[in-house]
Amino acid sequence: MTIEPAEAQSDERSEVGAPSVVTTEVTRGSRFVRYAPGLALASLIGVAATVIAHVAPIVGAPVIAIVIGIVVALVRPASATLKPGLHLASKRVLQASIILLGTGLSLHEVASTGVSSLPVLLGTLTIALGSAWLIGRWLGVVGDVRTLIGVGTAICGASAIAATDAVIDAPERDVAYAVATIFTFNVVAVLSFPLLGHALHLSQHSFGLLAGTAINDVSSVVAASTVYGHAASSYAIIVKLSRTLMIIPIALFLAFWRTRAEEQREVASGVAVTRARLVAIFPWFIVWFVGAVILNSVGVIPVRLSHDLGNLAQVFIAIALAAIGLSTRLRDIRRAGLRPLALGASLWVVVTLSSLALQALTGQA
Repeated sequence: MTIEPAEAQSDERSEVGAPSVVTTEVTRGSRFVRYAPGLALASLIGVAATVIAHVAPIVGAPVIAIVIGIVVALVRPASATLKPGLHLASKRVLQASIILLGTGLSLHEVASTGVSSLPVLLGTLTIALGSAWLIGRWLGVVGDVRTLIGVGTAICGASAIAATDAVIDAPERDVAYAVATIFTFNVVAVLSFPLLGHALHLSQHSFGLLAGTAINDVSSVVAASTVYGHAASSYAIIVKLSRTLMIIPIALFLAFWRTRAEEQREVASGVAVTRARLVAIFPWFIVWFVGAVILNSVGVIPVRLSHDLGNLAQVFIAIALAAIGLSTRLRDIRRAGLRPLALGASLWVVVTLSSLALQALTGQA
């Protein structure tokens, strides 16, 4: 029996271990090659949309990004090479953007709006969500597209749609239709609300409250309220930021509902539901989002850093929505018909009228 030298044994062990290291490096490299094309294209469009949004602030970067993405998809549909990266951008980058968005929100903003404004803010939110269910059911608009349009109208447009999509994992066509619907009525609101405010002789405070509760996207709120007056703009922004915080309870509810639904489906199909499986199903980025809001509320995150992270969040949302636009097929949107658009129009009118009515009832008008 021959005993090999220690050096030989050491060399043999290193040779045996080498393939696993090489395999890991090759796997990482192949993942990069797989995701890079689609992620790079979505990032290019997202950054371009952000630059354009600075020039034309009436329309936010997320809306511009998804429109560019859809146009590109019409000219040349996404290839198999692009799809992995686009999927990564539309899901993981989207989740990261929502976490970053939390660093720009503060629980103190709700208190600063004043107790007198909360009935209008919460009342319009409840009416919007309830009307989305009722009118959507009457129009025959069901499923994810109804949820997305309802939450987008009730809270903060494209950002709320993005947060909701990150929880319920809606089809790209539903996200695209919801964003397009919200965009349409944002433009109508920017053009018509200042005229409506002057016609009704609304004060700066009252118009700011109307804009903050009845216009979906933050950029559109700023555009419409700035036209009306500086005081209206300042108050509208505070109201809209406070309304944006409602993403937290709604996203948590949707996450709980989705987890329970998944659990029931697996039980019905005979699949064993383990704690590990439930942990995998639950969208944990919501917990990180809530943590970011809390950290910002207690002053851990510096104001300058919070501002920069908020801007980065908008870029990430633009990249994610660009990926969704690039993945959209026009025939899927056509198949949905005009009923989702009718739902968006109905909700916009309902929220506008309810905001004015609640202001009158609470003495805010």
